[in-house]
Amino acid sequence: MPAESSGAGASYAAAGVDIEAGDRAVQLMKEWVARAQRPESVGALGGFAGLFDASALKRYERPLLASATDGVGTKVAIAQRMDQHDTIGHDLVAMVVDDLVVCGAEPLFMTDYICAGKVVPERVAQIVKGIAEGCVLAGCALVGGETAEHPGLLAPDEYDVAGAGTGVVEADAVLCADRIRTGDAVIAMASSGLHSNGYSLVRHVLLERAGWALDRHVADFGRTLGEELLEPTKIYSLDCLTLARTTEVHAFSHITGGGLAANLARVVPAGLHASVDRGTWTPGAVFDLVGQAGDVAQAELEKTLNMGVGMIAVVPQDSVAAALSTLAGRGVDAWVAGEITAREGGAEAVALHGDHAR
Repeated sequence: MPAESSGAGASYAAAGVDIEAGDRAVQLMKEWVARAQRPESVGALGGFAGLFDASALKRYERPLLASATDGVGTKVAIAQRMDQHDTIGHDLVAMVVDDLVVCGAEPLFMTDYICAGKVVPERVAQIVKGIAEGCVLAGCALVGGETAEHPGLLAPDEYDVAGAGTGVVEADAVLCADRIRTGDAVIAMASSGLHSNGYSLVRHVLLERAGWALDRHVADFGRTLGEELLEPTKIYSLDCLTLARTTEVHAFSHITGGGLAANLARVVPAGLHASVDRGTWTPGAVFDLVGQAGDVAQAELEKTLNMGVGMIAVVPQDSVAAALSTLAGRGVDAWVAGEITAREGGAEAVALHGDHAR
């Protein structure tokens, strides 16, 4: 027998989903989405699919489409605790487009997915604002997205974000391990901080074990702990594309989860070895803090965090001066951190040696 009626019919709103709030969120984000467009963008926000004019690819001899998808991980927990949501979207774009550019692809467009326990229109609009601003910095269009409300799965103040991007590269211009040669230089590009990896370790060490408050002022940072932890991930895509168009580049490596050695190893071919000298740079203060506060071994730090390097370019020696000049002209802090040599015996693809400069 059916349960006795209480006199009030069930509804989507009573189940915790507010459709009107979703509609208000769309209205609030329209301003920001409108700023993140390219000439090839077609249509307006609100359709079932984003449109992009592919006739722009006719200028390519053999265009290859590249795709990437990613999220921001537990960095969103910091944003939620601080009630600051306008930088997480920037992180999301960086994690996607800087994977695309590794193969030499120009990011064309992105879509996003925001899942929240409760849709708060103003909060969603702030997240999308960050995504749109990141797309502008990356030179790609934000062509669409989805906002979902999942009551019961997420707490009212919880949310997660994910994104997917598409880029294009000429087939004969694809950057990959096959281009790398003995004697090539390994050029490191500085990170803006922790970027968007390792936050489970960082939160465990600083917030749980050490008990630091996010509003605690840290002299070495010149700002609060929370502000340092929310520093947006640097977007390198236009810098890398400019570098590849103006100098000879053999490969890029985006330094994300797994650290410098593991990510650089992904583009080092069999038979070759990348030797990287830690003494060529000084990691930011936040990396020292995590290591000291949690008594974290250097090897653990290096396989979890970027340790101050967000992107690597592998270039021939005769391109080093031009590459460094190009990056400096774009405001990118970069330096020669190592070189490619023949791999001997059972050597690893990548080895870090020496101590960091102080």
